[in-house]
This record gives sequence, structure tokens and C-alpha cells, in this order.
Amino acid sequence: MATSDIETVGAAANTAKLVAAVGLALAGFVAYFMLSARGSTVQWSSLLAGVVLGVVVFLSSYTGRNFLAFVRDAKREVEKVVWPTRRESMQMTLYVFAFVFVMALFLWLTDKTLEWFLYDLILGWRN
Repeated sequence: MATSDIETVGAAANTAKLVAAVGLALAGFVAYFMLSARGSTVQWSSLLAGVVLGVVVFLSSYTGRNFLAFVRDAKREVEKVVWPTRRESMQMTLYVFAFVFVMALFLWLTDKTLEWFLYDLILGWRN
């Protein structure tokens, strides 16, 4: 029996929470349109309530807790990044522009040289 065929009670509960979270968010979305006659305050309140309840249920699930752990780890990794100074950013930007200019010039010269070689010397199409 493969391990992917095994479903535990926790997996079923997690799936139920995810379905409930999506259902709550969709219920808020549907309520927004169904309550259009009641005014915009009631519409937006129902939408907000459905989405907030959906998010709360999602975050209480195993998948939601894993997502929060991922966000915390990502934030911790971003804090470790040594960001370049303004001067370093400007220098690197100028290097990139200079490289692009040199490559454009090189490609233009290569194109014109091949054009001259093929059309003028070999084929003699231009006089």
C-alpha cells in the first residue's frame, strides 16, 4: 500500500477546514451581491465578514499554520539580506547601462559588417 493512499483524521480535518474557509469567503462574496438592496454598508460588511472568517478558519488549519511559518521564515531571511547602498545601486545601474550600450554598438557594427560583406562584396547588389 502506497503512503499517498493513507489519509489520517488530521488530513480530513484539514481538508474540511480548507473547504469551510473557501465556503465562508464565497458566502461573503455572494452576500455582497445579494444584499445590494440593503445599502453599501451592509454589502461591504457582509463581504468583509465572510473574508475575515474565511481567513481565520484557513489560518487555524494545518495548511494555514504552515503558511504562517513560511511567512515568518521568509521575513527572517529578508532581514538577513545586506541591501546595497544608494551609491552601490547607482554604480551597478550605470554598469548595466554601459554594458547595454557597448553590446548594442557591437551588435550594430557586426550587423553592418555582415551586411557590407554579404550584399556588397559577395552578391554585389549595391553599387
